[in-house]
Amino acid sequence: MQKRGVVIAGLAGGSGKSVVAVGITAALARQGYRVVPFKKGPDYIDAGWLQLAAGRKCYNLDPYLMSQGAIIDSFASRSAAAERVIVEGNRGLFDGVNADGGYSTADLAVILNLPVVLVVDCTKTTRTVAALVLGCQKFDERLDIRGVILNQIATNRQRLLITEAVEKYTGIPVLGAVPRLKRDIFPMRHLGMVPHQEYGNSEEALTYLAELMNINVDLARFEELMAPLADAAVAEGAEGSAVPPLVKIGVLQDAAFQFYYSENLEALERAGAELVYINAMQDEGLPEIDGLYIGGGFPETGARELAANTGFRRSIKKAADQGLPIYAECGGLIYLGTSIVVDGEEFPLANVFPVRFGMSKKPQAHGYTTFRVDKENAFYGIGEVVKGHEFRYSKILEWRGADEQLVVQMERGTGFINGRDGLVHNNVLALYTHVHADGTPEWAGKFVQRCRRLEEPRK
Repeated sequence: MQKRGVVIAGLAGGSGKSVVAVGITAALARQGYRVVPFKKGPDYIDAGWLQLAAGRKCYNLDPYLMSQGAIIDSFASRSAAAERVIVEGNRGLFDGVNADGGYSTADLAVILNLPVVLVVDCTKTTRTVAALVLGCQKFDERLDIRGVILNQIATNRQRLLITEAVEKYTGIPVLGAVPRLKRDIFPMRHLGMVPHQEYGNSEEALTYLAELMNINVDLARFEELMAPLADAAVAEGAEGSAVPPLVKIGVLQDAAFQFYYSENLEALERAGAELVYINAMQDEGLPEIDGLYIGGGFPETGARELAANTGFRRSIKKAADQGLPIYAECGGLIYLGTSIVVDGEEFPLANVFPVRFGMSKKPQAHGYTTFRVDKENAFYGIGEVVKGHEFRYSKILEWRGADEQLVVQMERGTGFINGRDGLVHNNVLALYTHVHADGTPEWAGKFVQRCRRLEEPRK
């Protein structure tokens, strides 16, 4: 079967592209296709839903965090076994970090040489949709916009008017029209959807979305408009083969800690790590491991359960004091603090760092970051410059340490406090910045090597 691929993009965040991308992925997977999904990053939540819908790992492709060569290699290698490839964009099609649209979904589509299907929110509009689509078509003629899917359609008359106008003025076919839904299939929290790990019945939601696409989108025509993909040669070493396990690295993965790039976990395995998944809400303590990776997530929503698991919190503190290598990002950083205040109630945490956290109703940091390492730590060398991203609603209520104890200087982004990030305690490094292993390829190897330097296994 000919492998085919497409980018599903929107005009803005909240346009419905995730409903369409996840729904089509689920529908194709249920037809028996091997679907490999990608998400234009940085993103964990949409990627999680795409992964669940496909039954296969979802990978992030990010032109800011990754070089063009790394993007092409990742796409080629990770889609090698696919029959259908779905790439979901982010924000609006042309939205980037500057007026030139740098690092946008459009840029990614050009790098991958993939056509675009555009999802348009049609709330309270008809013919104007044709002008919007025509504008996208003319704005960057490098793009190949092959189809349009209408969203939030209220009446059949509205659907007919918009379809006729779009096809008349742009020549781009309308592949379907998703009606205005009576249920909010993807409730929003902060600036994104609720993660599937916290969703009441994620499988029922996927079935609903698959049927929604089957009924309202011409999937056969959608597949015809996808671009045939050649079995591109993968650059030597792009994926590599895993070495025999040298160390055991624990990974906190539960409802509170869920933000991990598949690429990061695979990179650790290729570098020689056996990953041991741990539940901070339920497990009594850390198992025998040589290192620990605590990713991001929503520890505030699980604060009561995390606080109640006293034995586990104490095992984290003991391991950190004894020198276990621990790498923590965002939610992981919060968990290593003294406490977090949620809705006026304070919950104790692992108490590795002397900091109290609270929650804000507005984002405290959001976007790409770059930091320069200027002090010693267990994972990065002095002088290294690392790209990443941050997204948080948490805020620092009380920091009883000193800025000099933070080992990186933010060149772009907010960081922890006063333009700095990177809290250190023995072999622990905790940052608000998330990194992507394909953009920071040295990260995994250094993590594993730090774990190997332990004189004896930590318990």
